[in-house]
Formats: sequence, C-alpha cells, structure tokens
Amino acid sequence: MGRIISIVNQKGGVGKTTTSVNLAAALAILKKKVLIIDIDPQGNSTSGLGLPKENLVNTVYDVFIDKTKIENTIKNTEVDNLHIVPSNNDLIGANIELHTIENKEKILKNQIDNIKFKYDFILIDCPPSLGYLTLNALVASDSILIPLQCEFFAMEGLAQLMNTFNLIKKRLNTKLKIEGIVLTMFDNKTHISGEVENEVRKHFSNKVFKTTIPRNSKLAESPSFGKPIMLYDIVSKGSTSYFLLAKEVINNG
Repeated sequence: MGRIISIVNQKGGVGKTTTSVNLAAALAILKKKVLIIDIDPQGNSTSGLGLPKENLVNTVYDVFIDKTKIENTIKNTEVDNLHIVPSNNDLIGANIELHTIENKEKILKNQIDNIKFKYDFILIDCPPSLGYLTLNALVASDSILIPLQCEFFAMEGLAQLMNTFNLIKKRLNTKLKIEGIVLTMFDNKTHISGEVENEVRKHFSNKVFKTTIPRNSKLAESPSFGKPIMLYDIVSKGSTSYFLLAKEVINNG
C-alpha cells in the first residue's frame, strides 16, 4: 500500500516543486513505484517532468470537478517507475468551483483509495496556499513533508503551517503525521543558513531530515529542460542530495 505524502508549505518559493519532482525521481530510480499528483495550478511539476501543459487531455482538474477517475489521468514520464497526474491553469478556478460540491475535502482521498495499492509512494505537490486543493491533499495523506528555505522569515511561515497541520489533524485526518522538514537552498557560506538550521533543529529535532538541499545552479536549470536533476546532471550536488533525502524517506517507513 503506497505511502501518501503531501509536499506542502503555505509560503511560495521554498523549493516545494523542486523537492516534489526530484524526490519522486530519486525514489523511482531507487526502484520504488512512484506517482506525483500535481495539484498546483501553476503545473510546475508537470512541466518539470517534460509534459506540455497546454495540450493535456485529462488532468487533475477533471478529477476534482468532472469526477474523472484518477487512473484515467495518469501519464508516463521519462523516468522508469515514475508517473504523474498532471495539472495546468484549468485548475486556477477550482477553489471556487469546489465550494458548492458536497464532501469536497474528500474528493482526492476517495480517488487515491482506488489506486494506492499500485504504488510505493504517492507524492502530492500542493499549491502555496490553504484552499480546498491543499485541504484535499492533507485529508488524503499519511504525512506531510515540509521544504523550508534557509532564509530570515522561514520560521514565521513554519509556525503558520504547524497551526494548519494541527487543525487538520484534529478535525479531518487524525492519522496525519509529519514526515519531516527538509532545509532547502542551503548555503554553508552564509550566516543565515546556519542560523535557520540551528533554530529548526533545536525546535523540531528528530523531525528535521539530516540531508540538506544546497543552492545549486544545475538544480535551478533542470526544470527549464523538463527534466529532474538526475536526468540533467546526475553527478551534481543537487542530485546527490535528493538521493540521500530519498533514502531517508524510505527508511522512515
């Protein structure tokens, strides 16, 4: 039965999609069967894995709004063992459209229940906001993985996210747990990266992954080529880091 992990942060620009794509690819290369569900209207996980957002038929929008079976939206990627339910800007208005639908917060969970036995991991790339889409992801998930950028306001955003997590756990998904916090855009040459790391490890200790994801030019370039870092530059620091993170996630199970 697949482990369902939402990759979530209410703050944008923290490396959420970079983590979704590259953690998924690393897990797949390590012989795990992996599905990404892209529920971000920007569709960056979709384009980051080489799918043209403009010409897609059957996306996650159809799962939410038209009750299309999720298995009919799954697409192959260049990486063996890695599949994706894609997204595009059709999803922009979904929060408004979902407002009138009954049991709206359980749509994704009910769909994933039909396919989770086919995968070792299902990763959900969430939008950087708490609307019905993210709510669906958290209700459907076993755990959340939080990418945290090593910058001044990181802890402030994390506090807000933990409030959201506790609320969802209390009211809608009592089994939800924290998979871990991964420090992203880490630069050991800067004072602030070290400060953020020390602060996060002090407050969350065993919930913080040992692996940190560095600032890395190859990691930043790879999405524009529609490839995860492993297919773009497998020997880069970014690639090595995501393989290490994938092994930590596997060992969490």
